[in-house]
Amino acid sequence: MSEPWVLVGLLAGIVVLTPLADRVRVPQPVLLTIFGFALGVLPATVPLDLDPDLILPVVLPPLLFAATQRTTATEFREQAAPVLGLAVGLTVSTAAVVAVVGHAIGLGWGAAWVLGAIVSPPDPVAATAVARRLRLPHRLVTILEGEGMFNDATALVMYNVALVAVVAGDFSAGDTLAEFLLAVVSGVGVGLLLGWVVTRLLALIEEAYTETTITLVAPFAAYLGAEVLHGSGVLAVLVLGLYLRHAAHEATTSRGWLLGRSVWSYADFLLTSLAFAVLGFELSAVTRTIAITDEIVTVGTAVIVTVVLFRIAWTFPVAWLAAKVRSGGAVPTGWRETTVVAWSGMRGVVTVATALALPMTIHGGGPFPDRELLVVTALACVLATLVVQGLTLSPLTQRLGVASEADEAAEVHRLRLRAAEAALAFVRDRAEGRPEIRRAVVLQYSGYLDAQRAIGDARGLGVDEGDAAVELDDVLRLATDVERALVLEERRLGRVSAGSADEVLRDIESRTLRDLG
Repeated sequence: MSEPWVLVGLLAGIVVLTPLADRVRVPQPVLLTIFGFALGVLPATVPLDLDPDLILPVVLPPLLFAATQRTTATEFREQAAPVLGLAVGLTVSTAAVVAVVGHAIGLGWGAAWVLGAIVSPPDPVAATAVARRLRLPHRLVTILEGEGMFNDATALVMYNVALVAVVAGDFSAGDTLAEFLLAVVSGVGVGLLLGWVVTRLLALIEEAYTETTITLVAPFAAYLGAEVLHGSGVLAVLVLGLYLRHAAHEATTSRGWLLGRSVWSYADFLLTSLAFAVLGFELSAVTRTIAITDEIVTVGTAVIVTVVLFRIAWTFPVAWLAAKVRSGGAVPTGWRETTVVAWSGMRGVVTVATALALPMTIHGGGPFPDRELLVVTALACVLATLVVQGLTLSPLTQRLGVASEADEAAEVHRLRLRAAEAALAFVRDRAEGRPEIRRAVVLQYSGYLDAQRAIGDARGLGVDEGDAAVELDDVLRLATDVERALVLEERRLGRVSAGSADEVLRDIESRTLRDLG
């Protein structure tokens, strides 16, 4: 099976397994990793020729930028203590502990630190997939996603510093600290500057496709620009994403915002899914091309046990300290929620990307020390944590009885009601313009408000507000399907022109996006 057919096979697996994941109640990343591994062991398949120099610049910018669009600065501030405790404290400590364990087993300090940086950041995708399906508390999802964003930055700064030391062949504490500070300052500076520039550009442009193209190019520009200045490309992308999340919406047209959201949502889904499928495939390829020695088994087992147990040992004391320092329930201080966080340490895309991006040689032309050992250990760590923790997280969460304190569907409908009421009040108070136009807009918003208020009426009759909101969405979706089917039938029979049908279909889809999201 040639490389193009391998790619087709991986994409086909994504198509089939994504809807299946919810039915079998297994996180989609876990299924895709297992599928990729199974595809890779087929004798007819050939390894993918992945250029190590292109992996990080191509994969990380869109994934990190998409992650920033799922949170806000306000949410981050509310959960700053647990997020930073996990994303910085735990990540740095994990890298250090793994480095010590690796060196004790026989790795050189340089290779041990590189390995520690590679396996230190957990991936939030599998954990948040379980959290959303089970409707876990929103703050828990925010903590896991916040950790996933900032631990990548922490780990990659450590990775780059350790990599430079190994490739150059020497290590200086002073030079390392200077490189670290330069990486942070340059990365943050590039992200802020580019965020300001992009926001100004979006304010000047009123064409949706151009606006979306700018947001697609910006993360790569931030990453590469920071790297040129010896800064952290990851930090630059994160700062850019958070800046645009806060400031770009008002500068973007409605159509551009909807198009951009759709494009980024799909890009995030496809890249993340493909990354996990490739992970499984590459692991199978590695097992076929590299002899699994006793040393690899020893180091791999030690690293896997270390990252799992150290996260548990870290999380509970930190949660207890956070409860002492800060009250009000903003941190997961309950032992049930803390257990979920402690068990959500699945490694993923960043660990795979950094392992595969290791250079083949060091300065002078010699081979990178223990490269095969580091790659196999990192991939084994990802596979083991994804399969064991990924498959057990959902039943563990249900067994612990961790439940959402507020139904997000009900919150969405309450916000829609308030926004529509504000718009209706504005139109009614507006003096200028034709009365018949104002009346038409008032009638449109009034009908929408009647639908939203029906949810409150249902709640008064004892129906759960979240259930009523979901039922309303279901009925609206069915009604929209009927509406869409009629237009398509009229177009098929030639009773209306294709242009007229397409315009009505655009109206239907726009209304569906507004009503159903």
